[in-house]
Amino acid sequence: MRTAVFDLDGTLADTSADLLAAANVSLGEAGHGAPLGPQDASVAFRGGRAMLRAGLGRVSGAEADEAEVNRLYPRLLEAYGAGICVETRLYPGALEVLDRLAADGWILAVCTNKPIGLARVLLDRLGIAGRFRAVLGADSLPIRKPHPGHLMETIKQAGGRREASVLIGDTETDRKTARNAGVPCVLVGFGPEGEAVARMEPDAVLARYADLPDLLETLVQFPRRAI
Repeated sequence: MRTAVFDLDGTLADTSADLLAAANVSLGEAGHGAPLGPQDASVAFRGGRAMLRAGLGRVSGAEADEAEVNRLYPRLLEAYGAGICVETRLYPGALEVLDRLAADGWILAVCTNKPIGLARVLLDRLGIAGRFRAVLGADSLPIRKPHPGHLMETIKQAGGRREASVLIGDTETDRKTARNAGVPCVLVGFGPEGEAVARMEPDAVLARYADLPDLLETLVQFPRRAI
């Protein structure tokens, strides 16, 4: 069985606006204003602490204090949980391609560095939770991406095999994870960085979701499920 493992934020859905709003809530309540905006979408996809570091650095003009980052992080998660799907939307064609891949016999899974509770809530709100055989988040294991074990356990729980799997993501973290695990990597070219993700040397850059099924056929040569 072939397995397509997806990252969540910045890959299946554009979550940047809601993530940045939550970071600004946390920063604002601490007296730092609301320093983050749409131009920081790529920072949002690197995680909550990355957003806090960026915001604190912008306000102070210096490197962020990690103790302050860690102090503000729980409030960011709380605020994000309360507004997790206000502006978030699936990328065009994502829903259709998930259904097509499933019809073609692919196992579908999610491996994300978003906390698992929030990941499950978001997938449910987006209406796609039931399409994935396995979902692992940042706190599902003692390790997380880019450690290869995070991806490998996702594949295992989905019932797949490493040699018949591929990771679809959007960041350098995803690229490193795939490389560490010896799995092909596709990076989406429709996120904040656009086709500039090619500099990370993935196995392929995806211009639009409609192209994914044919692209995966070239990367994962494995017999389809008998129907």
